[in-house]
Amino acid sequence: MSNLLTRLRDLRRYPSLVAGLTLLVIMVIISLYAVIAIPYDEAIRLWRGGPGVWDDNPKNAEPVLVDWLTSDRLARTIIVPSEDAITRVEALGENRKLVEVLLPFRFDYDGFPKELTLSTRVTGGEAPYYISVFWETPGHETITLQEDRRTLGSDVYRISQDADLRNRLTRLPHKGLFTAPGNRESPVIGDYQLVLRAELPEEAEITSRLVVYGQVEGLFGTDHRRRDLGVALLWGMPIALIFGVLAAVGAQVSTFVLGAIATWFGGKVDAIFNRLVELSMILPLLPLLIVIGYVYSRSIWTMLGVVIALNVFSASMKVYRAMFLQAKESLYIEAAQAYGAGNWRIIFRYLMPRLAPILLPQFVTVIPTFVFIEASLAVLGLGDPILPTWGKIIYDARVNDALLRGQYYWIVQPSLLLMMLGTGFALVGYSLDRIFNPRLRAM
Repeated sequence: MSNLLTRLRDLRRYPSLVAGLTLLVIMVIISLYAVIAIPYDEAIRLWRGGPGVWDDNPKNAEPVLVDWLTSDRLARTIIVPSEDAITRVEALGENRKLVEVLLPFRFDYDGFPKELTLSTRVTGGEAPYYISVFWETPGHETITLQEDRRTLGSDVYRISQDADLRNRLTRLPHKGLFTAPGNRESPVIGDYQLVLRAELPEEAEITSRLVVYGQVEGLFGTDHRRRDLGVALLWGMPIALIFGVLAAVGAQVSTFVLGAIATWFGGKVDAIFNRLVELSMILPLLPLLIVIGYVYSRSIWTMLGVVIALNVFSASMKVYRAMFLQAKESLYIEAAQAYGAGNWRIIFRYLMPRLAPILLPQFVTVIPTFVFIEASLAVLGLGDPILPTWGKIIYDARVNDALLRGQYYWIVQPSLLLMMLGTGFALVGYSLDRIFNPRLRAM
């Protein structure tokens, strides 16, 4: 124990260890924040998405950091709810009224918005209702978007997808509505207004909501389903750490214990264990996991159990066996046998504790391997169907051609986090190996 404490006090002599521990501590803190700030059930709900969850987010929006790195001001999302609208009502007689709703907003960005969406809801009276929609520019030009649009109550008018409007503007509506006739390359900065006119029954009420989707959104951007990537980037960290640590503990500790048992008893036990190790070494781990994912289950816990089972008799057992063979001939082992210690007491009380410090570096360095295995399965489309992980982000980016579309943030962010996690554990593991391995410490 005193020898172990002495070695631990020497940790400050290894800058790589300090750097690695710093990275890992930061990741653990972020993981704790993710679990506390976004509880598990909420994270699953957000990642699944659905109506009303991410409706106000633009699709494939870049992180706000991109805006900070450019000289132009990229468009941010503008939401104009009914509370900010100006409503005018004119009585028409025969229990009818003309309602005019003005949705004003100011646009002062250098980049065009990504989409335009108008949501309306009419309650009361007899359906259907008919609504006309107009667009007013800073130059006081009025553009008719739709006249007498038929609605049964709730309606979403996706202005950017209006084919007739696109033909009239000769370009995408969310660009054409923001440009002047002589300048089609940049949007006109100024005060815009969307106008609704509806002839309604006297008892009817209308609410509306205009969303001008921006080019950038949040600290991490959004994906093709409008989901904030921050949910998966934050929650992917504790998932990766838990999977890697549990797999490393289950596999390495089992290998260490079985290696000690095989070495001590020798004979047939040692021979059987060696054959199992050799069999395990030739089994392709990733293809086996792919088959299990397709045939049986993609649950992360199923994959964790399979990974541990296939790594119990890993090549590390041969390394441990060589060390145990040397320790087996030590004088303190002979002394334990002389005073009558049993086989299991010698294994767990004398043999294994002697080499336990060697297990720690091996345990730390193998964690990223298991993390990358889980990420690889997700990238191949075999990740857990429920959990938000880094591998799933990369998978979604791959199948949606993120690199071809120039959406580098979608792949770069989870990839950087994976590399940071691997680097942190590698720095710590190799430093611990130098500390606990006498031959390396002497170099």
